[in-house]
Parts: sequence; structure tokens; C-alpha cells
Amino acid sequence: MTSYEEPVMSNPRADKVKAVARLATRAGRKASGHYLVEGPQAVREALKAHAATGQVLVSVYATEHFLGSSSEFSELLQDAQIPARTVTEQVLAAMADTITPQGIIAVARRNEPDLRELLDSAPRLIAVLCRVQDPGNAGTILRAADAAGADAVLFTKGSVDIYNPKTVRSTVGSLFHLPVIGNVDFAELTSTATLHGIQLLAADGYAEHDLDTLQDQAVLRRAGQG
Repeated sequence: MTSYEEPVMSNPRADKVKAVARLATRAGRKASGHYLVEGPQAVREALKAHAATGQVLVSVYATEHFLGSSSEFSELLQDAQIPARTVTEQVLAAMADTITPQGIIAVARRNEPDLRELLDSAPRLIAVLCRVQDPGNAGTILRAADAAGADAVLFTKGSVDIYNPKTVRSTVGSLFHLPVIGNVDFAELTSTATLHGIQLLAADGYAEHDLDTLQDQAVLRRAGQG
């Protein structure tokens, strides 16, 4: 469902444009509780998640050319029941964090689950990023966790901000496939996970033990053979 009733946004210095652009900053995200989603693939996955829950997106902005050339996005917008506000190329560039935006961006709301509630749900696999500070690496790990069927991804304190535009882009939409929690205290996580009977395995490039071997040993212990 696209919204052509409203006039095309054409002023790059309008307050609404500045408000969206501020989401590229940590202060802007903290003040609003929102973050930027840029690029067709990420917005596509955000729209699908919003269609399922109604709790993901706040607004969508796209150029007339993009909306006119993409029947897929017209259907996704209709399924999600969220209109896309039409903007000029100049306005989209002023809103976006990227130098050359690809025709569509969205504003999403931060909606993180409670850590204890997550652990109470008996997750099978959780990926934990401990002080991972590079947005590209964080996105790669999150995508790998998504592909592996993880139940959640956690970022400890000292890690990159999940909602940094570069991190969001690097997840290529996987951010909207599973619960993600940021700024987790590592000591609290380990103690709470232990109380829930969750096995902790750590990966380190200089470690002495192989994770596959440790996992096999754990399976044998649970079966009473270790």
C-alpha cells in the first residue's frame, strides 16, 4: 500500500528529513528508540517481519522511480499494511547514511526481548558476540547464526551497536529473522545461562581445544558415557 495522497517530500532540510537522518547517530537512536534500515534487501525482510507482527516498522520512504519499478515492494507494503511516503532522490540522500541509497529506506523501532525471558524459553542455540566491534564482522556472524538456525543473537557490552546503520546493512536482513539483544553484561549472561542449564562454548583463534570435540564430549557426558 503506497501513499500517493500525500505530496512528494521534496525539501532535504525539512524537520522530518533531519529527524530520520539523526538516526545515523547513537544519540538520535537513543532519543527516539528507532533506527535506520537501508537498501531493498534489508527493507524487504523488515516488511515481511512487520507483516507477521505489526511491531517492526515505523515508516517507509521511497522514490517514485523505485516504487514504480517494483511490483514486489508494492505487494510487500500492502501485506505489511504500512504506506511508503514518496520522496525525491535528494530527500532520500539526505535521510540515508549511505552515499548512494538504493531507492528505499525504512525507520524501525527497537524491540529487544528480555534476556531472562529468552533463556526461560529453552533456546537450543544462542550466538554471543563478545566485544565484536567491527560492523561487517558482526553482520557476518549474525547472518551465520541465522543460517545455522540459532534462536537468538546476543551482543555483549563493548560490542558494536547493533542498530548502527553499517551493522544493520551488514546483516542483510537477518536482523529481522531472530531475536537480537545488545549491551548484555557478560558475567550476568554466563551466570544466568548456567542456572538455566545452558552449555557455554567459546570460540577463540588461539584456543587449545576444538569445539567439535568439546561438543562430542558434552553429548557423551549427558548420555552417561563420559
